[in-house]
Amino acid sequence: MEPKQMAKQMVDFNKKAFDASFEAMAAMQEQTEKMVSTMMQQTQFFPDEGKKLITDWLKTYKKGREEFKAAADENFKKVDAFFSAK
Repeated sequence: MEPKQMAKQMVDFNKKAFDASFEAMAAMQEQTEKMVSTMMQQTQFFPDEGKKLITDWLKTYKKGREEFKAAADENFKKVDAFFSAK
């Protein structure tokens, strides 16, 4: 097996490992978001400003996570193209 093909297989493996880890982390974060939202709804004395702050924070966090995933996917695509070129 030539070195370029071995490197491509390693990149493919790393992408699959990254995707699986990222999906697990995203699922955990979404579950935590649901739990926090439920707690805020059920707590009578939780101030509206606090609810808005936490809601905005969760949206920002989710947007950052999506941007990170998009950047990682783009970079994996570039590496894949590098090793696929002959």
